[in-house]
Amino acid sequence: MSPEQAPSRALVIGGGFGGIAAALRLRARGYAVHLVDRCDQLGGRARVFERDGFRHDAGPTVLTAPSLFRELFAMHGRCLDDVVELVTPTPWYRFRFADGDHFDYGPDEAATEAEIARIHPPDLAGYRELRRWCDAIHAVGYEQLADQPFHSFRRMLGQAPSLLKLRSHESVWQMVCRFLEHDKLRRAFSITPLLVGGNPFATTSIYGLINGLERAEGIWFAMGGTGALIQALAQLMHEVGITVELEAHVERLIIENGAARGAVLASGEQRRADLVVSNMDPARLYALPDMPRAMFPAIRRRWGELSMGLYVLYFGTRRQYPDVAHHTVWFGERYRELLADIFKRKHLAEDFSLYLHRPTATDPSFAPAGCDSFYVLCPVPNLRGGQDWATEGPRLRDRIVAALEATLLPGLADTITAEFAMTPEDFRRDYDAEAGAGFSLSPRFTQSAWFRYHNRGEGLADLYVVGAGPHPGAGVPGVLNSARTLERLLPARP
Repeated sequence: MSPEQAPSRALVIGGGFGGIAAALRLRARGYAVHLVDRCDQLGGRARVFERDGFRHDAGPTVLTAPSLFRELFAMHGRCLDDVVELVTPTPWYRFRFADGDHFDYGPDEAATEAEIARIHPPDLAGYRELRRWCDAIHAVGYEQLADQPFHSFRRMLGQAPSLLKLRSHESVWQMVCRFLEHDKLRRAFSITPLLVGGNPFATTSIYGLINGLERAEGIWFAMGGTGALIQALAQLMHEVGITVELEAHVERLIIENGAARGAVLASGEQRRADLVVSNMDPARLYALPDMPRAMFPAIRRRWGELSMGLYVLYFGTRRQYPDVAHHTVWFGERYRELLADIFKRKHLAEDFSLYLHRPTATDPSFAPAGCDSFYVLCPVPNLRGGQDWATEGPRLRDRIVAALEATLLPGLADTITAEFAMTPEDFRRDYDAEAGAGFSLSPRFTQSAWFRYHNRGEGLADLYVVGAGPHPGAGVPGVLNSARTLERLLPARP
């Protein structure tokens, strides 16, 4: 399509980070943009919950690519830092092990190396080599490829030499084990795929780029929470003329002459456009009525391996726990076999590992005075495991509370308040996530780049796909870069 033929109206379906970023990029290129979302607030998985004076970010809590947010504001002549205060939690992560030991990982390399030397001095040299290796992966896998659309297999083949040189056939676990000997450090530095829905024992080592990205741009927290960032983006959309419609459930696309021309809502109303950008789960997008049967999405939906599900318990406490870090990864006894239960066997085990978020460590406004706000995330099988979450949810809640009370949060059972939870069933209902998966497709090598859902829609002209499902994948940097691919796929308005 030549610039003279460029469409003028764009409909964006879904108001998560991917949809919001797509809307702002389209608007900057001259399109009139209308965004619809099924929820009652923007943000998707990054929405905000308020309960009895306690605030919780629903999903993403770690920001690792602030430059992508700054870019969205800059392209409209604004400055992110004028409206959102970003701060660095210290440490970035605290890893708590089953024997009670812990490992603090953060921006201070000297402090990190001292921690490694305390745990296992021989791993200090290996850590430095691992750091250099991950920086090299980041330079190629992220800087060069993250915002490149991979709808052409030829493009994928063109990158094969670089990917082979970086040993992309290895898993993240195998990569880490080449450099580190101690099991605690191997766990700490291999866990990053779980941030994007992958099993470290099956995820391609290209996702070592996350470690490189953390060092290149840091780990950040938005004061007021991720929700404050969503509010700032919503205000920016309003200021630049993007219209937003909430509680608007898309039932099907309008298809004319083999092209996407808008959407029909559950109300029966039409929202017509010259192109459509979907921030839906691609499996759900291609299952909409009247969608053409394109082979690639059909194979992915039928045979693709989905990410794990998530059980997330949100709660407040009527006391504070000042010794608990902002971000804590709580390891159980098992690692490889626990992940095999979750990803392969789809079995909900009695044991678990956890991620504990305590935003009040950095921002006291998340809770009433003298209190703390928490959420604890537990990787679980997605709905293909067949669990009855009405039964299993309360049982898992009790085991998690007991484990936290016995380790990090003494007296929790007596002080916990304002609690509620989300299970994979809620992810399916609220976010229309295929099988309630937390991150769409898992990031295996055979589900990355060209092998993942494509950013240019299949079977229809003028359809584009952003979010966690298409290339480059899940995680906040991933979904923001999926929107960035539009710069290479769409013409600017003349």
